[in-house]
Amino acid sequence: MELVADQLVGGTRLRAFNVVDDFTRERLAIEVDTSIPGLRATRVLERIAATRPLPKYLICDNGPEFTGSAFGAWAHRRGVRVPFIRPGKPVENACRESFTGKLRDEWLNENWFVTMEDPRSRIEAWRLDNNEVRPYSGLDNLTPSEFALRHNPVASDAA
Repeated sequence: MELVADQLVGGTRLRAFNVVDDFTRERLAIEVDTSIPGLRATRVLERIAATRPLPKYLICDNGPEFTGSAFGAWAHRRGVRVPFIRPGKPVENACRESFTGKLRDEWLNENWFVTMEDPRSRIEAWRLDNNEVRPYSGLDNLTPSEFALRHNPVASDAA
């Protein structure tokens, strides 16, 4: 998980909360707003949990969204451990760093957003393209969605 900062053309702050599955490389959610506090992050994770089991661990940095009481209480209630990466050690969450680079290079740096609805409506298409169209060499040239189906017998049986 990570929050990425940018801004609209007029200078309004834009934050994107990203959740990536390290194993499948699926982009599970990208929530865009001016602020994403811990409680909002937990609501995004609950939406994800409605379609798949929560992981045992959620790796993230020491941002206030993740170190606050709302997020910590949610993680405790749900039995999810939250190992924080050490400050200045982004390699401890390499999957997140790779995803953030792609998000910035392919989406944030390539687009100018005038209103908050602009990135909200357009990010989902980018997320789906990454999950369902683009093969990854590290996933045996499968898309993240194909890789997830191949390695999750429960999902494969249901499909």
